[in-house]
Amino acid sequence: MKIDEVVEKLVPEKTQRKLLIITSLIWIIGAAGVMVMPFAIPDISKEWALTTSLTSSLISSVFMGMLVGALSSGLILDYLGRKMGTILYLLISVIFTFLFGFSETYKMALIFRFLSGLGYGGLLPSVNTYLSEYTSIKLRGRFLVLLESSWAIGSILIALFAVTIGQKYSWRWDFYVFLIGIFVLIPLIKEKETPKFLFKKYGKERLEKVFGKIEGEIEPIEEAKITYAKLFEKTHIKETILIIISWFVVSFVYYALFSWAPKIFVKELGITITKAKWYTFYIYLAQLPGYLSVAYLIEKWGRKETLSTYFMGMGLSALLLPLASGNLSFLLVMLVISFFTLGVWGMVYAYTPELFPTTFRGTANGLAGSIARIAGIIAPYFTGYFVEYSIYVALFLIAIISVLSGLVVLVLGKETKESYIN
Repeated sequence: MKIDEVVEKLVPEKTQRKLLIITSLIWIIGAAGVMVMPFAIPDISKEWALTTSLTSSLISSVFMGMLVGALSSGLILDYLGRKMGTILYLLISVIFTFLFGFSETYKMALIFRFLSGLGYGGLLPSVNTYLSEYTSIKLRGRFLVLLESSWAIGSILIALFAVTIGQKYSWRWDFYVFLIGIFVLIPLIKEKETPKFLFKKYGKERLEKVFGKIEGEIEPIEEAKITYAKLFEKTHIKETILIIISWFVVSFVYYALFSWAPKIFVKELGITITKAKWYTFYIYLAQLPGYLSVAYLIEKWGRKETLSTYFMGMGLSALLLPLASGNLSFLLVMLVISFFTLGVWGMVYAYTPELFPTTFRGTANGLAGSIARIAGIIAPYFTGYFVEYSIYVALFLIAIISVLSGLVVLVLGKETKESYIN
């Protein structure tokens, strides 16, 4: 009997659904924590008289922390377990995001933002692993898609808070509010460790102690250590190049545009910062239909065509922005860009694991996550440089790399809709 069959027998669907709700709440906190800065940064920059370079570094610091957190997560999860790893990273994320609200100096803010990023970088893979190992095969794919869609919800919720409560009282309240994330620990602590981790680390006896008697023998869990170098061998080189380009470009475009969105609106439209924050809230809203449209088209059109189309849409819509003649048309184009960008995010999450066999999948996902963090570190500096001169030059470059990425998908990609690799 395989461990997945054990999960099927031991973990009721009701329990799996409950864990989906808990992990989705944690994912919402993660998204909100990462995406809160665009709303706070105009006020922080003004209060501390920050240069564009210092502002870019502050925005980028969370992604530096996320890279460290993501790289450390495998070791932590294997040592402490999926549940305890999730608890640890959630505490780091919430506490240091909350403390950021008390920052009195730029240096203090930089440290707190880096440490909160370390938490978020470890939290996302922890939650993903916890849910996937606690879920039966028949529900796993759907549950992971629903989990990932929580990112848009978290972004929207923190945006709504920032343009209402945060705008009324202070940018600091955008961070104080994260203390409520501690309450998610209450239902999380009551949950069990995953059957896979218990069996792998402690054996059948410990698994039965937690979940009850198991009839029959359980097959050993095969663990294949695949190095990054293996991904660049002839068999997988095309797929590896594809995921590197796809993850870098979508992360770069997403954070390049959204990290500076209020500043872009203020500079290009001449509107107040309050109105600019509302405009940013609207473009956050466009993320959700972008993701949901991909969830439908991924099965209708297939992976390759959908990803290529949305990359092209992301690039071509960026070229439309210089043609916008007023506030409304400018906002509409930004909404379209947001729609396609999150569509690409949803696609790369779903497409990447399908391009590689089981033994390579974890390594490929780890590489993809690291590439996304590196792009996130670079992106704020890119936009920070161009926003002082001409955002349209930045948009033109974004359009080029997006369209080229769509072409790369057509050339290197393969359709996995009917041929999922096991």
